[in-house]
Amino acid sequence: MTAAPAPTPRRSDATRAAILEAARERFAADGYDRATIRAIARDARIDPSMVMRYFGNKEGLFAAASTFDLRLPELDALPEQGIGAALVRHFLDRWEQDDVLTALLRVGVTNAAGAERMQAIFKEQLGPIVARVCPDPAEAPTRAALVASQILGMALTRFVLRLPPAVAMSREEVAAWLGPTVQRYLTAPRA
Repeated sequence: MTAAPAPTPRRSDATRAAILEAARERFAADGYDRATIRAIARDARIDPSMVMRYFGNKEGLFAAASTFDLRLPELDALPEQGIGAALVRHFLDRWEQDDVLTALLRVGVTNAAGAERMQAIFKEQLGPIVARVCPDPAEAPTRAALVASQILGMALTRFVLRLPPAVAMSREEVAAWLGPTVQRYLTAPRA
């Protein structure tokens, strides 16, 4: 018996993918407020009405374009006291490798749709990780918010505002400074 040929992508799938790629690049370059449907359509080489057809409006397009997997590591294999530094290193990797996360952060601090998207990403992806390692899973949302405050604060100063001392620090220095604080938020008994 021969295997069925792989389905060829439909034209609509290719158009949707082109719109999303153009939107990610435009949101990263211009931010949410300055990015326009017209500019995104031009970048995707399609008519602006097609963007509206697929995504409804700019907020719908942003939500679809900002789907983001933090690709959080499995923490079960790590020694408990190394989890904080490992998370800091992981987030530094994500920010250094993908402009979409930086664009989300920029938009999140200036726009309600962006803030909602960032909240959902951290709730859906960081929350369960924190719940698995913290002493009381009922505290997981609070602990995840505290972890996010450190991670997002460093990302804002290092990748968005580009404060010279934050940019000048090596990755290991950042992990050495932030790792113990993140570790405490994750695993220390509540005071």
